[in-house]
Amino acid sequence: MKKNYKFYLPKIIIIFLILLIPIKSKADQNKEFLSLKNNKVNLRLGPSFEHPVKLIYKKKYLPVSIIDESETWRKIKDFENNSGWIHISQLSKKKTAINIKENSILYKRSTVFSKPIVRLEIGRLVLIKKCNIEWCKITSSDFVGWVFRGDLWGNTK
Repeated sequence: MKKNYKFYLPKIIIIFLILLIPIKSKADQNKEFLSLKNNKVNLRLGPSFEHPVKLIYKKKYLPVSIIDESETWRKIKDFENNSGWIHISQLSKKKTAINIKENSILYKRSTVFSKPIVRLEIGRLVLIKKCNIEWCKITSSDFVGWVFRGDLWGNTK
């Protein structure tokens, strides 16, 4: 009995594509974030101390996204899309984020029906205590509360 491979080929391709789509979207969600360890961190044009400094960060705990690596160097991108290389000794695993939405509200609990505490301005650095599916518990200055996870750019895992 001769098998008809033309009949099976489109089904195999469809199954293959279905399996690849979730892998791609999962990879996008698993973006690795670190934060700056010190108040002064040099962003360099290349992965060595011989490369010139592109800019100097002056904010401890600023979150950065890791986009590449070379030995002890990490190529990063910040929330303003600046990119360059930072030595790993200047990076921390501290969970932080930046508020990227205008008029974000910090709530006492993880519901819009709870008491609003304060409005967060765009660019506000926050420390992440924990996150669930929709909300993150954060601290910023003297404030502790919950904010929508989608309002933050950074390590909200």
